[in-house]
This record gives sequence, structure tokens and C-alpha cells, in this order.
Amino acid sequence: MTVTTLPTAHIASPAPAATAGALAIRPEQTSWTPEQAAVLRQSGIKEQVTSAELAGFLHLCQRTGLDPFSRQIYLIGRWSKKDGRDVYTPQTGIDGYRVIAQRVTAQTGGTYGYEDTVWCDPSGRWRDVWLATEPPAAAKVTVIRNGQRFSAVATFREYVQTFPDGNPKGLWAKMPAGQIAKCAEALALRKAFPHDLAGVYTDEEMAQADNPAPQMQAAPQQADEWATAAPRRDYLAEARAAGTVDEVREIYRAAMAEFGPGTATAQEIAEIGRQLAASSETPTADLDPAAEAAYDGPRNGGTPETAAEHADGAEEALRLAASRANLLTLDADFERVYGLPISEAGAVQLHAFRKKIEGAA
Repeated sequence: MTVTTLPTAHIASPAPAATAGALAIRPEQTSWTPEQAAVLRQSGIKEQVTSAELAGFLHLCQRTGLDPFSRQIYLIGRWSKKDGRDVYTPQTGIDGYRVIAQRVTAQTGGTYGYEDTVWCDPSGRWRDVWLATEPPAAAKVTVIRNGQRFSAVATFREYVQTFPDGNPKGLWAKMPAGQIAKCAEALALRKAFPHDLAGVYTDEEMAQADNPAPQMQAAPQQADEWATAAPRRDYLAEARAAGTVDEVREIYRAAMAEFGPGTATAQEIAEIGRQLAASSETPTADLDPAAEAAYDGPRNGGTPETAAEHADGAEEALRLAASRANLLTLDADFERVYGLPISEAGAVQLHAFRKKIEGAA
């Protein structure tokens, strides 16, 4: 992997204050200017950041219109044992997502809004206000864009940020209902605006990435040393370092085998694979066709919960393919072919229709 350093101009000696014009990101810009690089270094980006991470961050800032110098979007480094360095991931706040959604709606026309947020208790009952002292089990947010509903559910256990003892920390302890609602809103907005929000995640979604690694319990002295569990793989770090879609696909399958479908880890790896496929201008392949069939409803051995989670990812991929193909009649075409709306379809049908769109593009 090629490692580069940010330009060091204006860093060795005190530099004059940069003007807004000097820091403004231009549409035709292909690399960071020395003035911009100096400010990025001051924000905490280390010299070991890779050229690919810097180039990807610049492209994302240009595509989303978010300003890194106003702290609307930023690169967060997290230590990777595999890479032996900090691996950088773009992040924004939920306000950044809302800014993009409002801007895109204003530029393209149409409408965008929300239904009421609801929370789920551990027994599975949904409530439109959360009054209990313990955290909710999940939150659901529905975004309505141009009359279409885009719903997403985020479970508390998958996103909560914790101390080493497992207790929630920071705002996850003080305002758990609000934090998990932001995660659900981010998921729903990414469904409603797939092209504009692909590749950038919110702080609330990524907070769990800073959780301490689970401690392995010491084996009894009489235990067989060959039975000691191996350390858990860092699937996300492996996926980010992969160079081909096939490599990401293998990592995705391994993560599915360990964690199961619909988890945050599997969804993020799948998104990495889709972005890699798009960047190489190759059709986006199914990351796990066998898992699609196994979890596409109870008749194929799955459960209603896993079927819904898997269908959500398939619907997001379908709508992204339709957006790229400029297909404006997606919902009507799908219902005419299958006799049911997209919201009631299973993952296999959704992926099959996506392949038809990509094949015709």
C-alpha cells in the first residue's frame, strides 16, 4: 500500500492566516493544495495517511459539498493492528446528512420529509416516545422523498459506544434514545439519497468502532492449549485494505459466517465492496448469493427478522442501480413484473431486478 505525506509547505515556519479563498475546494481540483494540507494536518491527520485516503476524502468533499475546514466533514483515524497504522474513515454529523438532503432536494426539486420516529422496547413493542430510564432496544425512522417511503431500523446493541466494562459512555449513557434515533435517521437518509450519501457515515454510526476489543477469558490451567480461541479478525480493516471486489466478497462471506446477516459489520463491508466496484467501473456483484436465498423468508430457512434486514440492503442496492441508470419508474416497473411493491419483496427478487437494470445500462 502506497503511503504518502501531506504537503509540508507553510508548516515548517509560521504561515499567514489562510483566507477563505485559499481554502475553498474547487470542482476541478485533483489534489489538496499546500494551504489546505496544512489545515488538515492541524486537525489531527498524521503523515502516514495514504494517498488513496486523501484522494477519496477530496472526492467525497467535492461530491457532498461539505466543507472540511468548517468541520462539516472530517477524517477520523483508528488504529489498525493489521496495517500497523491509523486507518482513516470520512465522518460527518447527522446535521451534515440533513444539509445534503435539503441541498439536493432544493437543486433537483421534489419533496423530502419524515414520519414520526418510533422506538422499540425489549419485548418488541413500538412506542412514539421513549420515557423509560433504560435504553430502547431499537429505533425506526422513515424518510419520505418524492412520495416514496424509506424506512430503517437501528438496534441499540449494534451501535452503542461502551467502556471496557460494557457500560454505555458519553451521550450513549445520557441520551440513548436520541443517539440510536440519529443512527436510524442516517440509515434512512442513505436509502433515500444513495448517490449523495454513499461512502460517508455519521459520528453516531461509527462511535461503536472505538469500543474496546472484547477481552478473551483466560483458559483454565488444565485446558488443552490447542482449544484456545483465536483472536477475532478485523473484517472492516481487511475490507478497506482490499484491492479488488473479489477480495471484499471473500471477507464479506467470512464476516457473515461469524456475525450473521444484517449486522452493521456486514453492511459496512458490503458498502465498501459496492464503492470499490463503482470506482473500477465494473458492475456491482452480489456479495453473497447463497446467503440471499437462505435468508429470503421463512420458506427458505430464514426468519422474518433476518429476511427484513437482508431485504433492506437489497432494496438500497436496487435503488442505487436505478439512480445510476436514471430509471424514474422503478417502483411501477417492479410491481408490474412481480405483482407486489418493492417494500413487500424479498432480497432475491430485489437483487434479480437490480441485475436486469445493470445489464440494460
